[in-house]
Amino acid sequence: MAHSKVNNVILQAKSISKTFGGIKALDSVNLEVYQGRVNAIVGENGAGKSTLMKVLTGIYQDYDGQIILDGLEVTFANPKEAQNSGIAIIHQELNLIPYLSVAENVFMGREFVNRLNLIDYKKMYSETKKLLERLDLNITPRMKVSNLRIGQQQIVEIAHALSLDARIVIMDEPTSAISEHEIKVLFGLIRSLKAQGVAIVYITHKLDELFDIADSVTVLRDGKLVDSNSIEDVTHDDIVRMMVGRDIKDFFVKADVTKSKEVLSLRDMCLAHPRREGDYIVDHVSFAVKAGEVLGLFGLMGAGRTELLETIFGLHPKNSSGDIFLNGRRIKINSPTDAINLGIGFITEDRKLEGLVLQMSVAKSISLASLEQTERFGFLSSTLENRLAQDYVDRLRIKTPSLKQVVENLSGGNQQKVIIAKWLAINPKILLLDEPTRGIDVSAKNEIYKLINELAKAGLAIVMVSSELPEIMAIADRIIVLSEGKQTAEFSPAQATEESIMRAAIPKSFNKLQYY
Repeated sequence: MAHSKVNNVILQAKSISKTFGGIKALDSVNLEVYQGRVNAIVGENGAGKSTLMKVLTGIYQDYDGQIILDGLEVTFANPKEAQNSGIAIIHQELNLIPYLSVAENVFMGREFVNRLNLIDYKKMYSETKKLLERLDLNITPRMKVSNLRIGQQQIVEIAHALSLDARIVIMDEPTSAISEHEIKVLFGLIRSLKAQGVAIVYITHKLDELFDIADSVTVLRDGKLVDSNSIEDVTHDDIVRMMVGRDIKDFFVKADVTKSKEVLSLRDMCLAHPRREGDYIVDHVSFAVKAGEVLGLFGLMGAGRTELLETIFGLHPKNSSGDIFLNGRRIKINSPTDAINLGIGFITEDRKLEGLVLQMSVAKSISLASLEQTERFGFLSSTLENRLAQDYVDRLRIKTPSLKQVVENLSGGNQQKVIIAKWLAINPKILLLDEPTRGIDVSAKNEIYKLINELAKAGLAIVMVSSELPEIMAIADRIIVLSEGKQTAEFSPAQATEESIMRAAIPKSFNKLQYY
């Protein structure tokens, strides 16, 4: 106990093991979390990071090993007990209730009550407003969570954790969906929490963040502890090698692909703002993409990237205008069904909310957009469904115990492959990819990059949105930059630099110091 206090170790995991159906998700993992430090944990999807966090926060109670808090062994019967002991977690997969307000989500289960034992909404709104101001999120606490973009929802999750006044805050991919400015605010907040003695456990796939914010880094691989180091003692490449067990030179290198005829083109595509008359979310955007080409779309949050893809896919027919041409012929897309029938697939940003039915099997998930291929005499055929699914499981190297496995139980990278398989099953000519590698590890990203390259080689026209500059510069044949709905620049790979792309992405009204 004395040893822990001298070293400021507030939380320890000792020889933690956890199995699921005979498969070891954690194998005798040790972890030390230090007070007033950012303790980073990295590893590929399936490495055991989330499982370990669920053990530490009382979500899983059936495990081997010990949890030591303040030098004493503890067991948590549920997450509430962990919260009461000062441990809060910000989940990557958001745990918000969309039809409730921001304030109701922030203080869920801990609502303020007045003398009449009724919910004191005035105080709840006031306290939520203070938390949102700390996080520089300019929204009303009364707003329904369903009306927020995913990045704003992530900030609400962070506000919920802050409201607990925890001594240990676990952050699971907290920057996966927020803007550069919001990341700066979050990092400032983390430094403030450190100064107050709060211990931060920080899980991320953005390895460059570690050198900005972490004090130490622990690497997990295949459920085992690889190593723990002070951040000063490792390089980016060291961490990657430990994560994947091979050298970084084996990673993605884009191959040249022959581009042929123009497949998709947009002229003056607009999406009217639903509440501000005369204003546009997408403002007169024009571009073309050829078969075999990967066109990258980059922009900061609020730039209109997602909304542009949604408009192409027919999700906003009443509020959109402009011309869409497919193989030189003007077309009208009034619904996603129209888009699918024309050979357009759309891999959405939020795979769990919009891309998957989490309780469906792998086989049913893959066939979901192409049911006519699995029909026989007007009935769905499980034989045809399994044959279709097995083909894509083999082609995309989807790791799953069986076709009957529920997709919720797959790693993030394999869930993303299931979604890609679902859209490839419609035999598309065009694929719209919105943040296709969000929240997946460096090795899974590498596989997705290779897959995108293979699809381009096969002649697909691909439009890809990404918030990660190194990613879009590596994968795209051309990059178009959006800012406040407008197209502000276009770059070839030879022209593109991180600085030039970011300069084009920053709204003119913004102070550049917010981003640099």
